[in-house]
Amino acid sequence: MRPRSSGRQGTGNGLTATARRVIRLNYGFQLLFNLLWWMPVFYAYQKAAGLSDGQIFGIQSIYYVAFCLFEIPTGLIADRIGTRNCLRAGAVVMTAANLAPVFSASYTGFLVHFLAIAAGRSLTSGAASAYLYDGLRAEKCDEHYLKAEGTARALGLVAKVVCWPLVGPLMAVAHPTPYVLSAAGAAGSLICAVALPRLAGAGAGAGASASGGTGRTSGGRGGGAFLRDAGAALRCVASSRWLALVMVQGVAVFTLSRICQVNLFQPILLDHGIAEASHGGVMAAMTVAEAVASARPQWLSRRLPPVAWVSVLSLALAGTLAAMTFGGPWAVVALLCLFAAATGFAYPVQRKLVNDAVPAHAPRATMLSVESIVDRGVCALAAIAAGAYLAAGRLDALLWHSALATAVLLGVFQLLLRSGVVTRRTTAREAHVPPVRAAGRH
Repeated sequence: MRPRSSGRQGTGNGLTATARRVIRLNYGFQLLFNLLWWMPVFYAYQKAAGLSDGQIFGIQSIYYVAFCLFEIPTGLIADRIGTRNCLRAGAVVMTAANLAPVFSASYTGFLVHFLAIAAGRSLTSGAASAYLYDGLRAEKCDEHYLKAEGTARALGLVAKVVCWPLVGPLMAVAHPTPYVLSAAGAAGSLICAVALPRLAGAGAGAGASASGGTGRTSGGRGGGAFLRDAGAALRCVASSRWLALVMVQGVAVFTLSRICQVNLFQPILLDHGIAEASHGGVMAAMTVAEAVASARPQWLSRRLPPVAWVSVLSLALAGTLAAMTFGGPWAVVALLCLFAAATGFAYPVQRKLVNDAVPAHAPRATMLSVESIVDRGVCALAAIAAGAYLAAGRLDALLWHSALATAVLLGVFQLLLRSGVVTRRTTAREAHVPPVRAAGRH
């Protein structure tokens, strides 16, 4: 056993032993939990199981609705039982979810699979970020949060680039292999969640559970406690114009990246004459670009504050979408990689902005769930609109209108920010994007 004080001892790069353990286990959890081997083949897998296109896309619609419905209760659960326990529960649910198609490759089996995926992911979507943020803050190493969040995302993306090309050969050996490997990864993430340390410095109430210190709050139990947490979260958003505005700004990043990289990826490539056989290579190149950018948000200049960088990167996303209406296949591939890189830079910066904007002692995991609901709700509406544009053969118009809508949203954001209607809360943590050389300070 190490002496108790050793956890507070700084290391060469300014991290305590506990902080290093939190970061490394978070890397392992995020990589294994999100490594879904079945992602590139789930459509063909379900078709081979006898599902129709209507059934397949119907399940996807149910999945998105379920994800939104699960976000608030799972955020409340995280703030009630502690983010560390919530991560463990999410890993258990995800392990079972990935095994469902192995035991029942039918409509019911895949529906149960995606409903459980929605539950597992919603259990961890806010809890993972909240645990990492409060864990580093408890160790007085919160200046490392931005790099840790970005590196975790980058490692997960790199793992997908390495593993996804192996899915086809593995399926030839054993057809259910993608789902079995995904379940094994989720089980590995459970091991990481179990090994996460109990954090020091947790206060009482929602702040304690959000930091994962005790695993539960000292407040009341039952439905009344959950309703109080929900009310506290809604009052927090309503009373903090800055927090609400930061969440709205993030909608542009999430919606554009999701619609382009999931819904419009293949239509854009096919529209420019890029054959389906090349789509995997393009996706791998985009993933590498996003991984590199996600791991290096500190490359962004400190001349602009983080909130301005999110706006600039959102405009870059919109601009690349509009530019895809010009040029040939190679130009489109380059623009898609640029789009992915901008997304990689934006995500960790936006995540830190929201975390910094959450007031002290607020139910952090619930607040992050609120942000996720807003993002996915707008994304669902955008997907419906995208389908209507594509059905009418108006892909170029869709790309231009998406860019213009983003520019208008960010224009309104900047007007509100500069008019003084919204007062920005500037803290030491959100004053700049810390460069690599500053990582060991304090």
